[in-house]
Amino acid sequence: MILFILILSGVLLALGATVDWMYKRRGITDLNPEENAKHVSESERVYIESHMHNIKNDHSNGLF
Repeated sequence: MILFILILSGVLLALGATVDWMYKRRGITDLNPEENAKHVSESERVYIESHMHNIKNDHSNGLF
């Protein structure tokens, strides 16, 4: 079991390092959330806000 956790942790770290390397290689350095929000359609924005509201309600009611 411990070996599985160590292998999984190593794979996740390697994946993160690979994605970071790819971003730097392609020159993607500007990850501005406000700029990205300008390019989201209204239907996507409403869907996400509704989903976040439902998640908040689910967590405030407890586990059961």
